[in-house]
Amino acid sequence: MNTDNKNILLEVDDLSTHFFTEEGVVKSVQKISFDVEKGKTFAIVGESGCGKSVTALSIMRLIPEPPGKITNGKIMFGGKDLRSLAEKQMRKVRGNEIAMIFQEPMTSLNPVFTVGEQIVEAIKLHQKKTDKQAWELAVDVLDKVGIADPQQRVHEYPHQVSGGMRQRVMIAMAISCQPSLLIADEPTTALDVTIQAQIMDLLDDLQYRLGMSILLITHDLGIVGQRSDNVAVMYASRIAEKCATKELFKNTLHPYSQGLLRSRPKLGMNKDRLETIEGSVPEPLKFPDGCKFHPRCPLGRDDRRCQTVEPGLREVVPGHLVACWKCPGYGD
Repeated sequence: MNTDNKNILLEVDDLSTHFFTEEGVVKSVQKISFDVEKGKTFAIVGESGCGKSVTALSIMRLIPEPPGKITNGKIMFGGKDLRSLAEKQMRKVRGNEIAMIFQEPMTSLNPVFTVGEQIVEAIKLHQKKTDKQAWELAVDVLDKVGIADPQQRVHEYPHQVSGGMRQRVMIAMAISCQPSLLIADEPTTALDVTIQAQIMDLLDDLQYRLGMSILLITHDLGIVGQRSDNVAVMYASRIAEKCATKELFKNTLHPYSQGLLRSRPKLGMNKDRLETIEGSVPEPLKFPDGCKFHPRCPLGRDDRRCQTVEPGLREVVPGHLVACWKCPGYGD
């Protein structure tokens, strides 16, 4: 994306993550590469089952081994290769330098500990703080994420607060050590539209105040368009298109990306139903030969090359990469 290397915080290069099961090898992520710049937001967008969350867990080195394994690639963060770190060293990175907000806060928070106890545990794990200092910091981060009466909320249990507030608690826990990179995996799932907007506004504000980078995992192109600087469209374990966010909306090249854009609800639309992409994401054990999107693609489903030869990412215009035989300028 023509960025200065000095501005790159996270560099993922040729990453592959597989799961070895009795039914066969599940190739959840295959040869994906992208960069996250300092202070910027990079979004990975795609339907469920495309490999977005596995990508995030791979970066955090949270893939369960066995059956999972990162089989290839580099994950460079702040000049160090996370794949080469011992588990003890990696634990110092998680939560401290890289934090993650998971999809469902109710299952991520421990129901038998108060909100404050869980935030304090994260603080004391990574910072040299006394109990009193850790509790004061827990109250402070709850205040930062817009929770009213944080002195009381620190003593409440997860089931005593609303879904939107639990998400704020997860964000508070994530930023308690002021990480350089925040991975937000579907941070607005299961929240109503108003609360979704509040959570995303909160992330924008925290990014501005703390100067952190954000890796945003989502299926919502509306959020991508409003909240990210650069984007990768992911489909069936691979990146189909990658560019600056404004460029994606101005000049969408891949048929899958075009389908995602057409399926968005629009103001003033008169149709009873939204447009959809035919079919569904293939199961990882049953990926088709050639381009993985070709069975659903109006351009490639009857094309012999699309059916047999998988396209790789190529730069067709400056800073805009796509993997599609049918894309103008892609070439042979």
